[in-house]
Amino acid sequence: MVRILTLETTCDETAAAVVTDQLEVLGAVVASQDELHHHFGGVVPEIASRAHVERILPVIHETLQRAGVELKDLDAVAIANRPGLSGSLLVGLMAAKTLALVHDLPLIAIDHLQAHIYACRIASGRNVFPCVGLIVSGGHSNLYRCRTALDFTPLGSTIDDAAGEAFDKVASMLGLPYPGGPAIERVAKQGNPQRFSLPRPLIGESQRLDFSFSGLKTAVRYELFGPGRPEMGAAAEIEPQLVADMAASFQAAVIDCLVAKSVAALHRTGASRLCVGGGVAANSCFREAMERASQENSFELFIPPLKLCTDNAVMGAIAIERYRAGLFESLDLDISAGLVR
Repeated sequence: MVRILTLETTCDETAAAVVTDQLEVLGAVVASQDELHHHFGGVVPEIASRAHVERILPVIHETLQRAGVELKDLDAVAIANRPGLSGSLLVGLMAAKTLALVHDLPLIAIDHLQAHIYACRIASGRNVFPCVGLIVSGGHSNLYRCRTALDFTPLGSTIDDAAGEAFDKVASMLGLPYPGGPAIERVAKQGNPQRFSLPRPLIGESQRLDFSFSGLKTAVRYELFGPGRPEMGAAAEIEPQLVADMAASFQAAVIDCLVAKSVAALHRTGASRLCVGGGVAANSCFREAMERASQENSFELFIPPLKLCTDNAVMGAIAIERYRAGLFESLDLDISAGLVR
């Protein structure tokens, strides 16, 4: 049995897992940093990287304990080295390199976005490739043609804000806490999604598979405060029902864009499966809308359970695919913070 320690530090979650070549999870730990970034309304890169330094060794230690294995029992160590925040990526990479060097373990590099799609493979228990992959999170809104677990071709991406980032910023306008996605989803349950007629950017351009959420965010701001007026301190003056209605209207607009572009990508590629990953995929309204779209357009839909949507190291089990292919890295492996096209 092959056992791999996988590490995840691409943004603000310090995570580790021990997985086998049968995709069995022997142990997994995620240390969230939400409380550290709450006051700032978003992830502060310097705070994130410092927290990773403090947490990476305890997280690894606890993961090994839960898995019932020691470092000498491992067959490889894997690290998500792209894309992400530079400082955060470096902490995980240095930890992985040290373990690989000291314990003479093969080093495996993981693409964080490929891993998000691989979470669908883990959750479904069967092969999901080829497919169209949608990654929708705080930092990414991307569509890919996924021929295999390791062969991705970009189809489209956001030209400005990612969907999750737009959720955070709109939540801030509404006086809701960070992280914005869960806060907006919670409040939107009491709201009327038809009260505000918000734009669906690029939704009519079926030949273009990109996303744009900056204009939608601006439209929310204008509805709330009017053009040219500052919003600082104004959120406290918004009555609760308006907050709920705007949250519902904004959420509906984002979901419409994500669903429409995903369906267009399936038509473009001729694929019959859609795999979705990323933190925004935890949104219940989004999941329901995708289910409806799958029934109306006759495609298979794969969305992992909530714990595998947000950043975690279990999805790092994609390292098994690279292990089988003999795709190992030297100790001069570096990070790649941006998207590689």
